[in-house]
Amino acid sequence: MSFALLLASAALAVLPGVSRAQEAALRFGVLPLGGALESRQDWKPLLDDMGTSVGRPVVALSFTSYEGLRLAMQENRVDLAFVSGKLALEAVLQYGMVVLNQVVRPDGLPGYRSVLIVRRDGPIQALDDVLNQPGKWRLGMGETQSMSGYVIPQLQLFAPRGIAIERHFPSELVDGHQGTALAVANGDVDVATNNTADLDRFRTHFPQEAARLKIIWESDLIPHGAIVMQRGFPDAMRDRVRTFLSGYGHGTGARADAERVVLSRLHGLAGFPTADNRMLLQVLRLEYQLSQRQALQGQWVSEQARQARLARLAAEYEDQRQRLAVAPAP
Repeated sequence: MSFALLLASAALAVLPGVSRAQEAALRFGVLPLGGALESRQDWKPLLDDMGTSVGRPVVALSFTSYEGLRLAMQENRVDLAFVSGKLALEAVLQYGMVVLNQVVRPDGLPGYRSVLIVRRDGPIQALDDVLNQPGKWRLGMGETQSMSGYVIPQLQLFAPRGIAIERHFPSELVDGHQGTALAVANGDVDVATNNTADLDRFRTHFPQEAARLKIIWESDLIPHGAIVMQRGFPDAMRDRVRTFLSGYGHGTGARADAERVVLSRLHGLAGFPTADNRMLLQVLRLEYQLSQRQALQGQWVSEQARQARLARLAAEYEDQRQRLAVAPAP
């Protein structure tokens, strides 16, 4: 053994809490709803049960931003993850991951809605106040990887009206859904993007602040998120994870009841039915529509350059659509 390897082994041996079981643990990436510790605690019962079911420990890695989780998937620092539709699309097309399960909520709807929120007693009373007064309002919004915090408001609200966010709003606060909701409630921003699912959880954790908010715009339904896993794992392991998740919270008896309580703490979920990459076709279409609209409304050196960009987008969309549409092998 080389001197460098000896040093690395010695360092690992003295790290507190590191064991051979943890070395082999599956790394499950999640975005925290409140703090990172709260998120890991909420996921721990499910991940402990998953570890028992699949024969390998599972540990939660909590990231403070979409970008942090995206980079971890890109750099292969997580083995599986609970992600938004947009991040799932990137994970499948770029980072060697596959969809195992989708997400459902107790309402049974196939998705949730992006919303625009303001203070109930604030100066903005209707959507037209936001749209018709450029340069006046402070905006809270999600990261570019957030479907409800960025992509859908751009696609369905701002871009169709020719509104460029960076010119329309004098300042922007980029944060998670809890952070933007708190910013509106506390008067730190005037208006913010959010979504119906996270607002429900926000009302539970911050009832006084939630009472100060009102919704002035809702989008069409957005596909729920997904569980993705690295393609490099054996099919048998992926199948064990998929089967465990699809059965979690179903059935009768004390165990199933306890599992449903765990799910209720995780974004208020109802379960994880099996899925595959084809569930992302709708997300891909939304992404393509946004890119297409931005190309149409952007400024170009010539019409020929614009048409070339549109042609490239169409070709990329068709290629990616075909990659997602391939049914998994039985």
